[in-house]
Amino acid sequence: MKTIEERLDILENRMRQENFRSNTGLGNEVGYYVFDYDPADELKVRGRIWELQETNTMLKFGYQLIVYDLYELILKLLQDEDVLDDLKDLKDLEEEEGTEYVFASISDILKFDESDSLIVNYIVDNTPDDAVVFLTGVGKCYPILRSHKILNNLHQVMDHCPVILFYPGKYTGSSLHIFGERKEDNYYRAFPIVER
Repeated sequence: MKTIEERLDILENRMRQENFRSNTGLGNEVGYYVFDYDPADELKVRGRIWELQETNTMLKFGYQLIVYDLYELILKLLQDEDVLDDLKDLKDLEEEEGTEYVFASISDILKFDESDSLIVNYIVDNTPDDAVVFLTGVGKCYPILRSHKILNNLHQVMDHCPVILFYPGKYTGSSLHIFGERKEDNYYRAFPIVER
């Protein structure tokens, strides 16, 4: 079994390969990948992602690294929709209406389940052609946003660059298990990018 550092090294080397960035090794399918990891390694994964962000990948390797922290993106979009202040008193709202109501309200505002999802639109509109996209923050926004939903919706509209979901849990190649415990849902379109 590889260490998290070894797996991150393999990932980084793979991203440097031009055929990876042009999706030529996948029968010209869109390159959607899951990098799953033990949630105990979260800080190591975040640290490596930060190091990569600080590198001028365009100059050194010919691609632009774009990182979307899904939790931070949810907060930004709620602010843009001018509802974040209304949600500041979530504790009171949750006590009055229940947790599911709060989650459903956020989902409705950001259109998680719709073809014009605000998160998906933001990612598509802000991702250049010569990019590799990292989706992070999955654990921070669970269970408000489910990984398979964002991947399904994004897969339908963005096909110009590889997308890597950093997943604190286990991806079997057909199902996602957040934190290695709870099964989120089946998802078949992404490839495990580095075996454990």
